[in-house]
Amino acid sequence: MNIRKVGVVGLGLMGRGICASLLANNIQTVAYDIVPASFDVARRHVADSLEELAQHPLDAAATPADWESLFQLTDDLAAMSDCDFVIESIPEDPSIKQQSIAALERILPNNVPIASNTSALPITLLQQYCQFPQRIVGMHWAEPCHLTRFLEVIRGEHTDGATAAAAEQLGHLLGKDPTVVQRDVPGFIVNRLAYAMYREAFWLLENGVADVDTIDRAFVNAISVWANIAGPFRWMDLSGLPAYAQAMGRLFPELSQATETPASFQAMIDAGDRGIANGRGFYSYTPAEADAWRAKLVENVHTVRQLTASPPSAQKELA
Repeated sequence: MNIRKVGVVGLGLMGRGICASLLANNIQTVAYDIVPASFDVARRHVADSLEELAQHPLDAAATPADWESLFQLTDDLAAMSDCDFVIESIPEDPSIKQQSIAALERILPNNVPIASNTSALPITLLQQYCQFPQRIVGMHWAEPCHLTRFLEVIRGEHTDGATAAAAEQLGHLLGKDPTVVQRDVPGFIVNRLAYAMYREAFWLLENGVADVDTIDRAFVNAISVWANIAGPFRWMDLSGLPAYAQAMGRLFPELSQATETPASFQAMIDAGDRGIANGRGFYSYTPAEADAWRAKLVENVHTVRQLTASPPSAQKELA
């Protein structure tokens, strides 16, 4: 599929980030939002993202200087009628997403893929009322969108091979390493792994095994040894399989099986804690400390990108 022009519906944080990722790779981008006031915020976000990219050797030569000529901001959805691919990135409410997809189906040719940016919603649910459910696919992005190699492509029950391939192709065009989720399960791949870890972290905290800082430090010191280069299966290969089989038999029955949001966490949310967004979370942050942690995250993403700069095909051949 020749993807030259991509539409983005919704200019929240993720929508702005997706626009930055597209424009960083010289792809003509049409961005829609019902609130025109969001346009200036989106322009600043893209400008800041591309300026930040240009400061790193891996990206400096490829960062486009004329990105504004490729960026169309509109409050008229019909402006997307000639797009080759459209990404919906609005809040995680299935009814609102279904309405947005239905509106897109009325203006797009029948063969244009429509992707929903979601971290957990079943794609099959979004396909239920579509005219052409085979062209609906999930794309799970991660911030900062213009930097991370992460992208999940989720096949709903009705998604056809051509649509999944187009989403994967777009991911490669943007410098991602797309992972295709063949079965539409809640949470997909990464969030299922992540939330199992969050649940166990809360069990340790609420049962007095260790405090927040100790759990965080233990996790970072252990996982950073391998997580930048290997996943859980590769790590078991690298560190010896038999020991894991023995430990699983003893440990699995002891792990948390909680099905509710942890009470201590819900109390934090109810009290208005929002993490670095307002300086109140598991830790306290001054504005300067919040900025420093954001910068540290971005710099770490650059480090990971440089570490994994060889194409995925070469990594597979090495394996």
